[in-house]
Amino acid sequence: MSARALLATTIAAVLFLSGVTVQAANRIDTQLPGAPELAAYGSYTVGVRTYDVVNPGQIDILQLDNAEPLPDPLPLYDRPLTLEVWYPADATATGNTTLRAYLRDGVTEVDLQGRAIRDAAVVQNDGPFPLVIISHGYPGNRFLLSHLAENIASDGFVVVSIDHTDSTYRTQAAFGSTLVNRSLDQIFVLNEMESMSADSGSALYGLIDIANSAVVGYSMGGYGAVITAGGGVTQTSIDYPWGAAHGQLAIHKAGSVSHHALLDARIRTAVAFAPWGMSFGFWDAEGLAGIGVPMLFVAGSEDDVSGYENGIRAIWEGATSVERALLTFDNANHNAGAPMPPPAESFVFNETLGFNLSEHYGDAVWHTERMNNISQHFVTAWLRKYLKGDGDAATYLDLIPDSNDGVYDLVDSVPTETHTYWKGFADRTAKGMHFEWLQATGQSPLCDYTDADSNGGWGWNPYTGSSCPPVDVVDNCDYSDADINNGWGWDPVLDTSCPPL
Repeated sequence: MSARALLATTIAAVLFLSGVTVQAANRIDTQLPGAPELAAYGSYTVGVRTYDVVNPGQIDILQLDNAEPLPDPLPLYDRPLTLEVWYPADATATGNTTLRAYLRDGVTEVDLQGRAIRDAAVVQNDGPFPLVIISHGYPGNRFLLSHLAENIASDGFVVVSIDHTDSTYRTQAAFGSTLVNRSLDQIFVLNEMESMSADSGSALYGLIDIANSAVVGYSMGGYGAVITAGGGVTQTSIDYPWGAAHGQLAIHKAGSVSHHALLDARIRTAVAFAPWGMSFGFWDAEGLAGIGVPMLFVAGSEDDVSGYENGIRAIWEGATSVERALLTFDNANHNAGAPMPPPAESFVFNETLGFNLSEHYGDAVWHTERMNNISQHFVTAWLRKYLKGDGDAATYLDLIPDSNDGVYDLVDSVPTETHTYWKGFADRTAKGMHFEWLQATGQSPLCDYTDADSNGGWGWNPYTGSSCPPVDVVDNCDYSDADINNGWGWDPVLDTSCPPL
């Protein structure tokens, strides 16, 4: 062990044994002073349950090798997945609030302390609630974003987090399995949750509003979220020798029948933390234009895993068919806003992995709980807007781009005309971030124009549940009658004229 690693491990051990570390209890529900408004826990008591499910007849990617002929028939297996489900529970519920989770080393098991009550009865006479599917990184596990899952469940959502086989700390295997299976797992779990909610014998019976669902993914989970949202991959990514053997990733190729079949109208929006793949050529303009639902992207400006300018930001810019936002933590790295706080037991140097385990969870610049609170705030606003149609939630997303430029100016607690501070943030707390919007500039490939002739040229997007403007509309401006209007068009959204092109 190097002198630096030994010193770091010794300091961490001293702090842990002396009780100095603030993470000794491994709390996942911390609300720091100055946490933004919507980071607070909601009105619902939260329950949590574990389910083991099996997706039968899946291609066994691990049995394929480019150095060997393609087997005929392809090897199949029943793919096991473990799910953790957080949900609104009976207000009188009491019980165990400890989660047992493995650390990054795949060996050390620790206790996480939250507020969700194990196997609590579901809330009665309320709901159903929108569904949120959470997908971890490579490697990771279903508890990596448990702080976010528990928090948003308290706001009136059912949240299911997946242990992706071949991608967890204890099952990590060939990367090709993760590339192929991420989106397949997400849609399979969507179907499983629908079945549970429809099963009168299930504890989740009648609890889920499956038609209003979202995917939230981190790193490789974010990669999967992009594909599930409609972003088809490139031939370049299919051909990588280190990817999925024998071109099995072609199932997600942009424009393919198999990828289009994966798209699901029940998925209304997606949130991608540090989505991986763009800097390795997994998407191009055609593939990203296939994204058909509004998306929130969260990034660190110094991400050295997924990349920022040529990675996450490029995905955000390329999703031209939908409105989308990008939250950037300035100077943060790949862990920006997503992983839970480092458990106390993670402050140890691991010889096999070659780094201190706490680095898997934390950031060199930002306080982890601080980023978690900010993520809880923005994800709550986003999900309220797109899954619940909450108009007030949208006001928390209508911000000046650079948080540092915000002017805090209240008179008797009422904002003045010069007040531009980020809504929901206390004075001097909205610093070091950017929040940027881009509106749709292209026609969504998910728009159905079957009945356009009888609807004035307008189509329908079943994924967003909204109308699509006529194909000759540019940035919402209809120029179909421009030749008799001196070149002027009409914006039916803003109900105003558009200047000539």
